[in-house]
Amino acid sequence: MAAKLTADAKGVYVIAATPFHDDGRIDFESIDGLVDFYLACGVQGMTILGVMGEYQKLSESETLEVSQRFLKRTAGRIPVIVGVSNPGTYQLVKTARAAMEQGAAGVMLMPIPGLKTDQAVENYLRSVLTALGPSIPVCIQDYPLLSGVFFTAGLFVRLVDEFPQIAMFKHEDMPGLSKLSVIRSACDGKAHRYIPILCGNGGIYLPQEYLRGADGAMTGFAFPDMLVQMHALFAAGKSEEAEDLYDLYLPLIRHELQQGIGLVIRKEILKRRCAIRSAAIRAPGPKLDATDIAELDRLLARVEKKTAQPIKAVRKS
Repeated sequence: MAAKLTADAKGVYVIAATPFHDDGRIDFESIDGLVDFYLACGVQGMTILGVMGEYQKLSESETLEVSQRFLKRTAGRIPVIVGVSNPGTYQLVKTARAAMEQGAAGVMLMPIPGLKTDQAVENYLRSVLTALGPSIPVCIQDYPLLSGVFFTAGLFVRLVDEFPQIAMFKHEDMPGLSKLSVIRSACDGKAHRYIPILCGNGGIYLPQEYLRGADGAMTGFAFPDMLVQMHALFAAGKSEEAEDLYDLYLPLIRHELQQGIGLVIRKEILKRRCAIRSAAIRAPGPKLDATDIAELDRLLARVEKKTAQPIKAVRKS
């Protein structure tokens, strides 16, 4: 039985891509290679079937097959969180229970689109958390840019007090640094129980988030090894060195964050780093043209020059 997610979680919980063949079939062998790549990068955890994992394009059976393959390859070496967001609570709970039986450390979910008030969000999350029950650790994802749903820090803190299965907060509000500060101050282990805060948004605000008390990153940036090094520097109190390292990659972080095309850019980089065999995303979705490729070539060449390391190499601290 895999260890469950706890308040001790910290570090880089990389958001995993779901590899596909060029014709749209799931590339299960590339899942194995991707897990090996992430482990070589030194990540502290992994999150699968999130937005980067194209969860909304998978059938129910494919979802279970993908999670099973990731979990089998990971073999308990790091905790794996499985994204289970779904418009239907029945299917959400079914997927969550199956994932836990396969060996997941916990699940991640976000409020469904269409919730317009704090009360509506609170009612929804209360109903889902009650349906999941106390034995399944939950990471609450706050991603209003995608979901269109905004909720306050106070709402989250109320739920933390009521539902002990809430084990992590994924911060992706934008702008949202003040919300992060409020939640960290409240859920500090004294006023309220400690809740790890891991941050997404492609990593675009990570230095500021760390300095405001974030516990790590949960993003799919194609250089998770750099994020691991940066986390270690922040943990050692070397914030200036950490931000200097981050700055070397900032143009690439920004480039990956483009709406619509960012995922295929990220997958193209993972392909070049020999983590997956194809950069394909499942249709519908964009493809890179010759200008996009040339643009990426230039950005990666600049990263190689600034870091004095080849793109394919895993960065070691």
